[in-house]
Amino acid sequence: MSSTDRPGAVMRAAYYEKQGPAREVLRVGEVPVPEPGPDEVRVRVVVSGIHVGDVGKRRGYWGSTMAYPRVIPHGDGAGVVDAVGAGVDPARIGERVWVYLAQSYRPFGTAAEYTVVPARHAVELPDAVDLDQGALLGIPGITGHRAVFAGGPVAGLTVLVTAPLGGVGRAAVAVARRGGATVLATVRHADQVDAALQAGAHHVVNVREGAAAERIRALAPEGVDRIAETDLAGNAALDVEVLKYHGSIATYATSNADAPLPYWPAAFKNITVQFLSNDDFPESANESAAADLTAAVAAGDLRYPIAGRFPLDQVADAQDATEQAGAAGRILLDI
Repeated sequence: MSSTDRPGAVMRAAYYEKQGPAREVLRVGEVPVPEPGPDEVRVRVVVSGIHVGDVGKRRGYWGSTMAYPRVIPHGDGAGVVDAVGAGVDPARIGERVWVYLAQSYRPFGTAAEYTVVPARHAVELPDAVDLDQGALLGIPGITGHRAVFAGGPVAGLTVLVTAPLGGVGRAAVAVARRGGATVLATVRHADQVDAALQAGAHHVVNVREGAAAERIRALAPEGVDRIAETDLAGNAALDVEVLKYHGSIATYATSNADAPLPYWPAAFKNITVQFLSNDDFPESANESAAADLTAAVAAGDLRYPIAGRFPLDQVADAQDATEQAGAAGRILLDI
């Protein structure tokens, strides 16, 4: 019997019991070890991946509230399955996995020594892929995949990805290219052009150099088929200008939730706008994304630069760093 199988077993975890600034609300201490229920697995977490959604939930952004009196943050991570619930093959014990949506409609995320997730949200990680990269796939990767494939396959299409060096954007670039699309990307700094090409974009346009629409249309004379959009408010006018008739925008963020949109230009082109929220994608979309992301990272087509890593005791610093990292890379929490 392991220490985690004993009644009353505890683990170290980060948690918060009210929303607010990281240093004011985040604590690290001992909490009960969770037990897997039917169709669940327990994962001994090695590294926890952080994304801006984790920070937003803790701060109460976007009108989010606490559904539980105590929350262990972070939806993504990687580690080893150490226990399974009823209905799960015991052979999964010992399997290296990356997990996603650990803290979606659940109180315990990956900023802890152990987490429990639905078995399908613990994805086997190939031996050649390190746990760091596995921990960073999760919610940003699945969102990027959904932003590309929500309208179906992309083989032969032209896909424009905004913010291609962010957590979502890197995944969108990789899976769109692997899916057979011609991938265009837009950046806002000259020093990001080469990085976006290295991430897999076929063509990159720095929108701050002017005449962005003309330069995009020169690369896609018939227009762009789909856009994976990180800032609908900021980019809507450009998006509508460069899209084909019957093109689509899949947007997962905006700089201004109340900004007006160019309704008539979009309507005349019969453009579809799909709004994405990663907690509620269809499960079939999650599973398709998980398979494609695992293949992409195993092939080396998707790799996240790491801008910083922190021990569990410095979780507040890690979350603050996540807000500042941007295109520089991702932040990890070592458990």
